[in-house]
Amino acid sequence: MTDLQLYLLVPLAPLAGALIAGLGGRRIGRAGAHWVTIIGVAISFAASCLIFLDVLDGAVFNGPVYTWLVSDGIRFEIGFLIDRLSALMMVVVSFVSLMVHVYTVGYMADDPGYQRFFAYIALFTFSMLMLVMANNFLQLFFGWEAVGLVSYLLIGFWYTRPSAIYASLKAFLVNRVGDFGFLLAVALVLAYFGTLDYAAVFSRAPSMAGATIEVIPGAPWLLLSAICIGLFIGAMGKSAQFPLHVWLPDSMEGPTPISALIHAATMVTAGIFMVARMSPLFELSQTALSLVLVIGGITALFMALIAIVQYDIKRVVAYSTLSQLGYMTVALGASAYSAAIFHLMTHAFFKALLFLGAGSAIIALHHEQDMRRMGGLWKLMPWTYGTLLIGAIASAGVPGFAGFFSKDAIIEAVHLSRTPGAGFAWLAVTACVFVTALYTFRLVFYAFHGKARFDTHDHAPNESPAVVTVPLVLLAIPSICAGWVIGPVLYGGYFGNSISIAPTHSGLREMAEEFHGVLPMMAHAVKTVPFWLTVAGIAAAWYLYILKPELPAKLRQKAGVLVTVLEEKYGFDRFYDWFFAGGARKFGSGLWRFGDVTVIDGLMVNGSARLIGWFAGVVRLVQSGFIYHYAFFMIIGVSMLLTYFIFFRGTLVR
Repeated sequence: MTDLQLYLLVPLAPLAGALIAGLGGRRIGRAGAHWVTIIGVAISFAASCLIFLDVLDGAVFNGPVYTWLVSDGIRFEIGFLIDRLSALMMVVVSFVSLMVHVYTVGYMADDPGYQRFFAYIALFTFSMLMLVMANNFLQLFFGWEAVGLVSYLLIGFWYTRPSAIYASLKAFLVNRVGDFGFLLAVALVLAYFGTLDYAAVFSRAPSMAGATIEVIPGAPWLLLSAICIGLFIGAMGKSAQFPLHVWLPDSMEGPTPISALIHAATMVTAGIFMVARMSPLFELSQTALSLVLVIGGITALFMALIAIVQYDIKRVVAYSTLSQLGYMTVALGASAYSAAIFHLMTHAFFKALLFLGAGSAIIALHHEQDMRRMGGLWKLMPWTYGTLLIGAIASAGVPGFAGFFSKDAIIEAVHLSRTPGAGFAWLAVTACVFVTALYTFRLVFYAFHGKARFDTHDHAPNESPAVVTVPLVLLAIPSICAGWVIGPVLYGGYFGNSISIAPTHSGLREMAEEFHGVLPMMAHAVKTVPFWLTVAGIAAAWYLYILKPELPAKLRQKAGVLVTVLEEKYGFDRFYDWFFAGGARKFGSGLWRFGDVTVIDGLMVNGSARLIGWFAGVVRLVQSGFIYHYAFFMIIGVSMLLTYFIFFRGTLVR
């Protein structure tokens, strides 16, 4: 098998599984649907691992696979860029997707849409892999829109639920807002660079650093700033950054496996990956980097605060995802692209673990998601509890676990950044450490400890089957040890030329000089503020939900307006519903009343009918059928003609 055939196998194997399960699901049955898609994704994962090993040995591929069309000398192609950045993403995406596929066999066992769901998640995997492997903006845009489309189908999978339909439409429309900025940026690239190929654009970018355009007449903008801001607006939609974050919590209306896939390894990480891939452009625009820093800081802290007041176990993890994406975005703004991708990798493992662990509890409780109806599960579900606890520890950033290394690196990189907005971003992500530990262990203590608050129905909840717990164990392993490779990934030049950093952005280089290994980093962490904030957050959760379980309700009552603000999610959902959705409905109603009812129906259709009716009535008076009426009109006509010829024609002749 040639290298190109191996590269093609990565996205096409899941696509083949999706097509077979989707088009032939009735013939192959439920078992056939899950086997064909799981095998397809397993082949993709195996091929990704082989490619990753080749890339570590120095193999890099950048070339076209298929030319779609050539217009005015511009080539529109399907092509692959296989370097260390894309190879790492391919392994992460395919591994997490494989775990989700296996887990789905148990979670969706009784669902009537079983085959359809497997077709969708395999198609989702294909779309994300095409995005990750792209070497040009055309294919990037294809994968970008494909993950958006499939996410719409998956969030609204239970289409008989009005809430699911609302959530899927919300996700689709909010992403279209971001995609509009993304498409404008791609159009600017094509217009000013004359190509959509990454390598050609990146090589010409330094010479275009001073080029300007007038977005508003008389107000010139740097071309690269306009392109980068447009690209980042697209990333804000896909990666759910403030203020385009509102769709992600509602995506919990979809089945838990897709929540894990969307939040851990596919759709929401697309924006982070894209900005890292575009680092040669972003490094030439300090304005764009400052915007990225500030937006990431706002998202990290303020979305984490909302998680504290949520009772739906999946929504707690969803707001955790928003906050962690804010961390990644902050790292991008600080030019610590490798730290952002490193956190993307570690986050993929522990976030998938948290979602699937929550899903295991939901299965055991007959699809109950409210933590107020849980409690005391740790004895009944030891495997689920143990693995979810590992995910919680990693998410909180406890030294030794995966999340600690990547999160600590981001905080330090932002602290060393000199980009405007870095001070605010550092305060936000540092404060967020305490909040993250608090809401994460609130979930653990509230849902799995304390007295049992669930309805046992016919029997008490028990441990999930092996098809559910085995993926949890396999995800728990990298949630513990994935961070141990921080040395070569962040400071050993792993990403090489796949990421560009300007010489003036020296934060990671300064960090590399101070890095002396994993164990010294863990030992040093005990002396830092983030470590003690983590300890304080865990201790606060233990005190509130184990030692004094009656205290949270009292604090909630005393907090008053603060809790209301958090429960209302700062009012963004309500405002968007009123202003954009409601405004669009009122605008459409106005157009209907004025345009359709008044102008088209009233004036053009009914008005023309009334005009013709009036004219017919007038003409009917003339066409009476009496000879003397016609003779009278003839005399009047002759008189008018004579008058005309005598007075007007005579005057003209003279």
